[in-house]
Amino acid sequence: MIEDGCLDDVDVIFGTHLWSTLPIGTVGYRKGAIMAAADKFTVTIHGKGGHGAAPHETIDSIVIGTTYVQWLQHIVSRRLNPLTPAVVTVGSFHAGGAFNVIADQASIVGTVRTFDSSTQDFIIHEMENYLKALCQSVGASYRFDYEKGYPVVYNHEKETEFLVQCAKQVVSEENVLEMEPVMGGEDFAYYLQKVPGVFFFTGAGNPEVGAHYPHHHPKFDIDERAMLYAAKILISATVSYLNHSFGMESLASV
Repeated sequence: MIEDGCLDDVDVIFGTHLWSTLPIGTVGYRKGAIMAAADKFTVTIHGKGGHGAAPHETIDSIVIGTTYVQWLQHIVSRRLNPLTPAVVTVGSFHAGGAFNVIADQASIVGTVRTFDSSTQDFIIHEMENYLKALCQSVGASYRFDYEKGYPVVYNHEKETEFLVQCAKQVVSEENVLEMEPVMGGEDFAYYLQKVPGVFFFTGAGNPEVGAHYPHHHPKFDIDERAMLYAAKILISATVSYLNHSFGMESLASV
């Protein structure tokens, strides 16, 4: 969409995410980084398969893979400054197929979440450096594929302050909450790299209607009244920004 010109001549951009872990009628915001860069990695370990009764004749890809997964947890807990937010998560591990066969190959897939490029580059280096050393030590080989995904969602200061004032008109001042960064990723980040703007969270949680489970939970749901709050805030921000740009009243009620 950006390549096709959707942001041509755009002065400011506002976006929101309905958020089931915030109560209905609230708004969450944050200046600066609010959502993380979301990357994907795939590691394939090539060993030497064989009979489970003769492990000395094999190079066990499962043992190598599980050792690697264990070590990955050390990157955040022991290699990074504890004040630096980061996540390294293994979401998939596949190897073998028979109870009595040592697998010749193991595949590990996961995600890395960071808030700055230096931390991202450090984690990538650590991941491959240890993988290389581990495989060399036992005679295995590997393939390391790292895909940088969505960049950090970074809210611009002036636009965030403007949005906060608009949100207070819709949900009241006490219900507009400054929130901690979220390690989830969001492609709205690309818009904010091109034009100033802000991405915020609209509360959609309500235990009374079963809408209190986190996103991606099997029972996830939202209180659909949140869509009305989101629309009113976005309309308020749009109208207020236009009025302000043309020298009219600074904030318009909706």
